[in-house]
Amino acid sequence: MSVDPSAPMTFVDEDASSGSGDDVNTLDGKKRQSGMPSSSGRRKRSRKATGDAIVDAMLEIAAASKMRAAAIMKNEDRFSISKCIKVLDEMQDMSAGLDDFDLELDEMELIAAAAGYYYYKSITRQPVHSLSPRGGCGFMTEVLNGHDELCREMFRMDKHVFHKLSDILRQRGMLRDTAGVMIEEQLAIFLNIVGHNERNRVIQERFQHSGETISRHFNNVLKAIKSLSREFLQPPPFTTHQEILKNHRFYPYFQDCIGVIDGMHIPAHLPAKDQSRFRNRNGVLSQNVLAACTFDLKFIFIYPGWEGSAADSRVLRAVLDDPDQNFPQIPEGKYYLVDTGYSNMEGFLAPYQGVRYHLHEYRGANQLPRNAKELFNHRHSSLRNVIQKSFHVLKTRFPILKLAPQYAFHIQRDIVIAACVIHNYIRYEEEKDWLFSSMEGMTVDELPDLDEQPDIHLVSTVQEQVAFSMRDSIAAAMWDDFINKWEEW
Repeated sequence: MSVDPSAPMTFVDEDASSGSGDDVNTLDGKKRQSGMPSSSGRRKRSRKATGDAIVDAMLEIAAASKMRAAAIMKNEDRFSISKCIKVLDEMQDMSAGLDDFDLELDEMELIAAAAGYYYYKSITRQPVHSLSPRGGCGFMTEVLNGHDELCREMFRMDKHVFHKLSDILRQRGMLRDTAGVMIEEQLAIFLNIVGHNERNRVIQERFQHSGETISRHFNNVLKAIKSLSREFLQPPPFTTHQEILKNHRFYPYFQDCIGVIDGMHIPAHLPAKDQSRFRNRNGVLSQNVLAACTFDLKFIFIYPGWEGSAADSRVLRAVLDDPDQNFPQIPEGKYYLVDTGYSNMEGFLAPYQGVRYHLHEYRGANQLPRNAKELFNHRHSSLRNVIQKSFHVLKTRFPILKLAPQYAFHIQRDIVIAACVIHNYIRYEEEKDWLFSSMEGMTVDELPDLDEQPDIHLVSTVQEQVAFSMRDSIAAAMWDDFINKWEEW
């Protein structure tokens, strides 16, 4: 049986759980014949007993009377913490009898044992003293009973999504309620940290728990969310997506496209010995994250932890060469869109090198495409912009991805995976989520890729010829329709 430390109770000594015959005689009002002064006829019950001994006694007693313990714990009025203290003190001082309290010995022992457990927990954790009138429970109540906007701001998702995610973690046994922190509060602690990039000390103040408690629950939730990655990071459907079907600029040219791939640089905190490898071309310490997404902004695949200095094409090649990474198999004839940092090869359609590509290069007067390659690059960039939208929503929801958190690097890596899992979960549960809705009809500007030119020697001549031939045929069909029908470009 577990005892809820939030229930009224107090600390007590290890002898409070004793059921010896001497104690029974004492309850009957009989003094022991030990020669000791009558004022100390009962052996004093010290409240300074070690926590371990108290807990051992609690477990033995509680196991023997589980149902009675549950009934006692519910009766907060009769067995209050103040009454426990009063009874124990008067038992110690022998200044009054026990008849007035109408307590059976086994009930008193259970209360004392429960109080001992509460005392043991209290001495193993330093309390956090708050300047704020609201404690952790008050904060949770305020958010979950308040306006929807407050829940979105603090927990980064709508209320019903938050409650459903909590239920999943509870029903699958991935997390468990503890005596002082329910699963909902554990999840809220995690979301507050990743959703605001808050330091442990700030979260201690907000939730009124010790730094050790905050850290422990953060890591437990991180592990649980990460374990959902296989369920919520799913391969894309192989049918043509509506984003392509409904737009004559993309259909039928990109009808075999199943997603988009790109690298995402996340600032990283690293020891000095590793910093040179993780310094990217902008001089910033970062981890290079390979990401693939669908056209409805859901992530398909995430591979974090690569050095910031690693080129995107090198990371992709490492994934494709390692079957343990479980990159989704690409059906014959299907492909992902990739940018200029990748090779144009079978399964991966890249833009033309040496031709203007990024959308900002086509803005202003007289910026119409001048040939088939420019038209292809412009539409390729327009369709591929979906992954920039996905990155934008992800980093807006979880600002911890914008700065280098001071965690061990494997924790930084797992945070990226967990953030993508929650991103997808919200997309599945609430398509009208405020952040996703803000991306409708919008374009996210993208800076030119600073990666080195792709290594074309990594692909065979046959693969290269097939990929280049397919790209040329798509570009020619686009240009022919554009010239003859003068469609929207």
